[in-house]
Amino acid sequence: MEDGTPDEVFAELKTRELRGWDVVQIAAGTGFAVYAMWVGFLQPGFRKVPLRLQVPYIPASKAQVHNVMTLLRGRKGSLVDLGSGDGRIVLEAHRQGFTPAVGYELNPWLVRLAHFHAWRAGFRGKVSYRREDLWKVDLTECKNITVFLAPSVLSLLQEKLQAELPDDALVVAGRFPLPDWTPCRIEGHGVDRAWMYSMQAQRQSTNEKNGKLTATDGDLDNELNKEKEST
Repeated sequence: MEDGTPDEVFAELKTRELRGWDVVQIAAGTGFAVYAMWVGFLQPGFRKVPLRLQVPYIPASKAQVHNVMTLLRGRKGSLVDLGSGDGRIVLEAHRQGFTPAVGYELNPWLVRLAHFHAWRAGFRGKVSYRREDLWKVDLTECKNITVFLAPSVLSLLQEKLQAELPDDALVVAGRFPLPDWTPCRIEGHGVDRAWMYSMQAQRQSTNEKNGKLTATDGDLDNELNKEKEST
């Protein structure tokens, strides 16, 4: 098994000791289960989120946040965190000079927790947390994207990123890599690892693969035509 695969990451998460504050935050995140039972009956829109696209909340460690910010060192402008959880990536991005720094999170309890963290850090009104479905967020003008999401979500998110992000955008994935993309840089080890992807390089790689497939199909058509002519 390759280092850093989802199975290994899950195994490491199970053995990692959680600090008291992490337990409190996980409790706040999982408190959403009670809320979900209520909205499941009274808010039909909530039921439109498939189970495989729902992401369990696990707080990012200090090492994970550090690795993400290390990969983004030297970048500037806005930053968007998809599935921002308790908001710690957005807060650190603001500290590093990214503005505006915006987090998108569907869990209302985590959005409230993120606002509390911003208030406690003295950044109230300086960062933004929005309760929105990440699949409906317009990414066409985003240059710096961070994601801490499950592999089942990342495999589908690739398509949205490929379709919407500009060529000069960078995507940084923490905890799990984008399954079909090739990173241009990796920081950290094990569960704390972060992967950086260049949209320009990714599109070039995709175009080259599509070109090879087209050429292969063309060669096959030529061979078939030759066989027909010979008969």
